[in-house]
Amino acid sequence: MQYVLLFILLVVVIMLVMWVVTVQQGTVAVITVFGKFKRIMRPGLNFRIPFIEQIYRRISYQNLSMELKFQAITQDQANVYFSAMLLYAVMNTESETIENVAFKFVDDRSFMQALIRSVEGAVRAFVATKKQSEILQLRTEIILHVKEQLDAQLGGWGYHLLDLQMNDITFDEVITTSMAKVVASNNLKAAAENEGQALLITKTKGAEAEGNAIKITAEAEKQAAQMRGQGVALFREEVAKGIAQAAKEVENANLDASFILFSMWTDAIKHFAETGKGNTIFLDGSADNFQRTLQQLMSTMQSKGTDKNIE
Repeated sequence: MQYVLLFILLVVVIMLVMWVVTVQQGTVAVITVFGKFKRIMRPGLNFRIPFIEQIYRRISYQNLSMELKFQAITQDQANVYFSAMLLYAVMNTESETIENVAFKFVDDRSFMQALIRSVEGAVRAFVATKKQSEILQLRTEIILHVKEQLDAQLGGWGYHLLDLQMNDITFDEVITTSMAKVVASNNLKAAAENEGQALLITKTKGAEAEGNAIKITAEAEKQAAQMRGQGVALFREEVAKGIAQAAKEVENANLDASFILFSMWTDAIKHFAETGKGNTIFLDGSADNFQRTLQQLMSTMQSKGTDKNIE
């Protein structure tokens, strides 16, 4: 009797084990009945009908990543090498989506092969329309193009593309060397242009400064000449007034005009000696020259007196 009870208990335990199914977090279990999709089991404790409902496959809906390396050819026949990282996941945990994921491909290897070839094909189709010099500047455009091409296709398989990163884009060594030379020559050209512009600005500013200095100097000389002319004119006016007054005083005093003329002549000699910058003054001290000088001064005084009488 005890053996029978033990046997019944063992059968019950085995049946319970076959009835109960545990599904891990982040996955779902695909249940089939006689080979046909029936339902899905979600994370946690689930029950099934033993021998009738079978677990066909467990599918993870967590994020998945994959490294890709492939080659493409540009419009001008340059080889471009890509290193990319693909991030994708099951679109959702709805029954229809999980059914597509479980039954669209024979196995995971077939799905991975189709996914890789789809990404490579989208990139190659885009690169084939661009020139080698444009590729490095179109990294974002390439990613957007691939996402646009794959979204609908992956949706039919039950997946969606989360992210695509182009980690590295390289060219053949010959092309890389030529590109480096082009960049170097462009930098040298830019440096020469900047240096030329700086030199032009320096010379322009220097010429402007020199022109302003000349203008200021000319203006100063003009003002100085005007002031010198005014000074000379005032000096002559004062001299004329002094001569006229002296002549009047000589006439009133009944003195010989030659006396005052001699005094003026000696004062002039004294002024030359005091203010002159030379070391020697040459004068004709003969009696004839002195007489001639006095006659010229007398003529000047007489003309001044005549002009005054006319006024």
